[in-house]
Amino acid sequence: MRNILLVAKREFVATVGTRAFVFGLLFLPALIALFAWLGPRLFNPKDYQLKGEIIVIDPTGQVLPGLRDAYDPEKIRQRREQAAKEALAKVPQQVRDLADKMPAGDIGLNLTPLPDLRILTRPAGTDIEKEKAWLNIQPKDMPHLAIAVIHPNAVQPTGESPEYGTYDFYVSPNLSDMARSEIQDGLKNAIVNARLNRSALDGSEIYSILGVPSVRSVTVTQTDQRQTVQGFNTLLPLAFGFLLLMGVMGGGGQLLTTMVEEKSSRVVEVLLSAVSPMELMAGKLMGQMGASMIGMGLYILMGVFLLSSFAMVGLFDFSLIFYLLLFFVITYLVMGSLMMAVGSAVNDMKEAQGLMMPLSLTFMVPWILWFPISRSPDSVLSVVVSFIPPVNTFAILLRMASSSPPPLWQVWLSILIGFGSVIGAVWFTAKIFRIGLLMFGKPPNFRTLLRWVRSA
Repeated sequence: MRNILLVAKREFVATVGTRAFVFGLLFLPALIALFAWLGPRLFNPKDYQLKGEIIVIDPTGQVLPGLRDAYDPEKIRQRREQAAKEALAKVPQQVRDLADKMPAGDIGLNLTPLPDLRILTRPAGTDIEKEKAWLNIQPKDMPHLAIAVIHPNAVQPTGESPEYGTYDFYVSPNLSDMARSEIQDGLKNAIVNARLNRSALDGSEIYSILGVPSVRSVTVTQTDQRQTVQGFNTLLPLAFGFLLLMGVMGGGGQLLTTMVEEKSSRVVEVLLSAVSPMELMAGKLMGQMGASMIGMGLYILMGVFLLSSFAMVGLFDFSLIFYLLLFFVITYLVMGSLMMAVGSAVNDMKEAQGLMMPLSLTFMVPWILWFPISRSPDSVLSVVVSFIPPVNTFAILLRMASSSPPPLWQVWLSILIGFGSVIGAVWFTAKIFRIGLLMFGKPPNFRTLLRWVRSA
């Protein structure tokens, strides 16, 4: 046991003390902080203004007045203000408090300057094909944006058909999606208002009848109740699955790399003169697992800090952290030991790529199954995968972090299966490790590895 701890200490210090480890540990948090600082500055559309001319051909004569009203800057400002208020109603109170402190008084009102849209009219019967050439002439001060041709039955059905018509829409080659959406929203509102006016209906009254403001639901926990944070129950399983997967991949990849390097440089021969192969294998597993735990702990602290910042700690079950660490140990011992088996059997990283294919495909399974398991945590698929190693730890953790946690007996049955898979993986790796560690020459295939296991 003493030799195992010495090897583990050496592996831990050799890994944690490198610049690469510190860089890798701090890179993602630094990248998130940098993006949070640069994002609003890089993607803020405050310098973008929709400006230009639109040709409208309205044979009904009833859409054009409403269209001028829809493109009025004050009307657009009111629509944006209402949309911003509806969006703010769905976010935590801390975000709304921050928005109230902004100079504009309300978030979203000054995201972009109000558009400057000018409507040019053409009489009914205008040759549309000739007008299309107008879209390819782009003055710098007032670009030509679009041509809208209202159908004769857009406001009132004609003939025997009870259906309303719509409009044809032609745009310039460089019109952005944001501009196209803004223009079409105005056209839609103008046509709907024209239909309501023809039917002697009050548009504002109709909208007030049909408009039911969305309310925020209240999540009731065992200890208290809080307003529901939209998307929390969807993102939480993804966050836990990401932490588990990245922790195992990072530590396991480091194990594979160090094994190949030490074998190719013959350092492993020196180590084997002081410790047994099993002590070396166990020490390396423990040392790299300790280094991976540091990264795992850092990201857990970051997550708790963010939850506390947005007053969402009450929505989080802290027992999930215990299970995350437990499932990390199980998954790491399984996948890490298998990566060590690959590293001990090959002479360089190029040879390792072929043997790594099954493990790489295994790492893809959690990403493939994340959405169906999170959406239906009690489905047959979710329950069955919870008991199939080595992905059972991912599946059961996703279910525990979902809106419908599994029964406790399923959790502990999955844990027992996980520890059984640890024993099997370590036994398999020990057989290959004992033979392959000092084996050089042609890289083995899967059949050779199985022969090593039977003969060891």
